[in-house]
Amino acid sequence: MAQADISTSTRWNNRASYNPAFIARPDYLYLFTDTRRQWIGVDGAPVVYNVQVSEYIHSISSALGLSFSSDKIGITKVINPMFTYAFRIAKQTNWSLSLGLSTGLFVRTIDGSLFEAENSNDPSLYYYSEKMTKPDFNAGVEFQNIHFIYGLSSTHLFSLHKSDSLFLNTNHRYGYAIYRNDNMNSFSYSAGMQVENRYNLTIIEGSFSLRVKHLLKLITGPLVKGPQEIMDIGVNFSSSRQVTLLLGIMITPYARIGYAYDQSLLTKYSRYQTHEIMLEYRIPSRSASTIYRCVDKEFWYR
Repeated sequence: MAQADISTSTRWNNRASYNPAFIARPDYLYLFTDTRRQWIGVDGAPVVYNVQVSEYIHSISSALGLSFSSDKIGITKVINPMFTYAFRIAKQTNWSLSLGLSTGLFVRTIDGSLFEAENSNDPSLYYYSEKMTKPDFNAGVEFQNIHFIYGLSSTHLFSLHKSDSLFLNTNHRYGYAIYRNDNMNSFSYSAGMQVENRYNLTIIEGSFSLRVKHLLKLITGPLVKGPQEIMDIGVNFSSSRQVTLLLGIMITPYARIGYAYDQSLLTKYSRYQTHEIMLEYRIPSRSASTIYRCVDKEFWYR
């Protein structure tokens, strides 16, 4: 009964899968996709696909987004198409506050015929094939200023206070705080902490990343000004005893490809590798009227 949200190591780059308020970022169309292969070598190990697109519409101070995720684990498969709406409640000269809502479908398929049981007469095993489709709903808020990002969100709200079942993805709650510093010419860095809770399980995760810039290559585009970022490295550590190493390369000033490698510190899983690949692309909007300035520097809602 331990059904959980999709597990991705690159979610620090895109929090929209669990906080819909994240998409309220002005001035560009945002495309994001990632795929994850967990515990390679284990039959039925998790495989995740995740695709998201969103755009901010300045005239209504809102962002609209679409997402699709697929999560296959053992004999179960989940697809989760969602529509997201985010509204910028407040947009001051040096801070912003956004509210986001996502609604869609949660579709789980269980194929019991895939079981390879040592005892085929075990009455606890589920040998049938069945599909269940249920409505899904997420909500969240996010605050951001020049250096800090704070967020609270909750997913699968329709399952709140419901008892466990084979087809239920239980309600999750998230809280996070991130510090970002982009003032240096040669590099920028960020550090964050996130708490995730479902029922009696709480996971704490810390993250640190460093982005290196090209001092001699200056960008004057609509989304980037100053030295161009060329690559980033990072590390995450989770209380579930997992360490993640991350690497990203800027293909263009607006396109980034990333890779993540997870190493479990649990004895039975430490020998199995987990890999994840991510692609992130920002397409500048024609209008630059939504730029905010903070201490003579553009403030991008990221």
